[in-house]
Amino acid sequence: MGLFDRIAGSTKKASSALGLAEAFAAIALIAVASDGYISDTEAEALSTILGRMQLFRSYPGDVMRKMFDKLLGIMQREGLDALLNAAIAVLPHDLTETAFAIATDIVLADGEVTEEEQKLLNDLFQLLEIPEETAIKIIDVMLIKNKG
Repeated sequence: MGLFDRIAGSTKKASSALGLAEAFAAIALIAVASDGYISDTEAEALSTILGRMQLFRSYPGDVMRKMFDKLLGIMQREGLDALLNAAIAVLPHDLTETAFAIATDIVLADGEVTEEEQKLLNDLFQLLEIPEETAIKIIDVMLIKNKG
């Protein structure tokens, strides 16, 4: 069974409440972890991508590290599906497409997409209630962005 095989049908939520920024970061973190491994390079790229966003502009490095430590702790204790469901419950509708775009960018950044990553993106657009046409446009743009 893959990491995300149970997400779509799961109602398990993390016991820790997430704030808005944590919910957004959780989705990006799950995209990084979707292949079962988080390299130092991926973790650094994640911080860089999020650090460019308005939502995280006021977050110094130590606050970002503490946030990721909290999210990783939830992921390790309660599982990816609990973390994802908790994040989706908090994420406002106006940030769902942005979260999907960031997750897609992260998944496509290394030039190859694993089965687990494909499943994650498929599950994610549905869980975030993003229209399929919009999800396809986002994926197309991120494929162009990550070609070179």
